[in-house]
Amino acid sequence: MTPATCDFGVTIQDKVLHFLAFYLLSLLVDFAFPKTPFGAVKIMGLLGYGLAIEIAQSFMPYRCCSLYDLLADVCGIALYLISIPLWKHVPLLRERWEEE
Repeated sequence: MTPATCDFGVTIQDKVLHFLAFYLLSLLVDFAFPKTPFGAVKIMGLLGYGLAIEIAQSFMPYRCCSLYDLLADVCGIALYLISIPLWKHVPLLRERWEEE
């Protein structure tokens, strides 16, 4: 069983979904482990997860590994990192960062 050759092209919708998924996943990971700041450990874990998904897709029929998907994942993680100061002003979420 060999991976299928992919030539599906780049679709914006797919990249937006990857971006949003990893933005939300970054938020969830950050809140799941509140005592650990959103730094290298969490970012490397998220990047490793994104890379594992892309590698797994390369072995599935009708799916392929895409560096553009991984780039969209990285952008979602980066935007979450940049938006943390904004999240600190949301009253319901503020207590997550009060101990840091």
